Amino acid sequence: MKIRKILIGIASICLVLAGFYVFGLYPNYEVPILMYHRFGYDQSTLFVTPENFDRQMAYLKDKGYDVISLDELVEGIKDRKKFNHNTVAITIDDGYKDNFIYAYPVLKKYRFPATIFIIANYVDTRGNFIKWEDIKLMEKDNISFGGHTKNHAYLSSIKDKYILRYEIAGCKSIIESKLGAPIDYFCYPTGAFTEEVKEIVKEAGYKGACTTNKGFASQNSDVYELKRIKVTNSDTNKPLGFWAKLSGFYNFFRSKKTTE
Repeated sequence: MKIRKILIGIASICLVLAGFYVFGLYPNYEVPILMYHRFGYDQSTLFVTPENFDRQMAYLKDKGYDVISLDELVEGIKDRKKFNHNTVAITIDDGYKDNFIYAYPVLKKYRFPATIFIIANYVDTRGNFIKWEDIKLMEKDNISFGGHTKNHAYLSSIKDKYILRYEIAGCKSIIESKLGAPIDYFCYPTGAFTEEVKEIVKEAGYKGACTTNKGFASQNSDVYELKRIKVTNSDTNKPLGFWAKLSGFYNFFRSKKTTE
């Protein structure tokens, strides 16, 4: 009798878990967008060492992940495409020189696409940021570039629409004039934005925009508030942690930050 009760209990738990997956988790799957910033040996959590970045990319390759461009992801979301559950996109914020020195060779090695969001006025003017010649070289190897404002402005604190347009549309104009091609995607500095900021991003002609896990939508259904997942050095030493971030359900369990 006791064994029967135990078996019934186990079966009940399995049914509950299965139901949670089918009706709770599965409908909330979203393609994970990995977010990196810097590469090197600083102890800050913004940095990932070149060796660890290589290990993380090797993991994606070895496990058969389909690494797609941000453009493929956004177009798929707009078309309501059902992505395979081993799909991932890669983004990098700010455009530091170490992106070119350390991250670019690894991405090129694995032939992975990625999008780097650059601060237009920092390119060629600050020694620790990439140069236009670096950007043009990276473009040849499936690395795309997006806008990150002209001066890394904290947009949600700016009330003047003229300044917002100067930072958002002005950034797009500079990059497009330098590269001679459309710049389709934007990234809110620190992930912060308001509805007004989002509308100006649309008005400027961007096809989508990235935040962090800030946003109003529960899923990445609004392409102007795409939530991303920060990757750190520690993820390399915790395979289950990295797997969780790649699972497509990581944002489901995270508390959402405010947008301002």
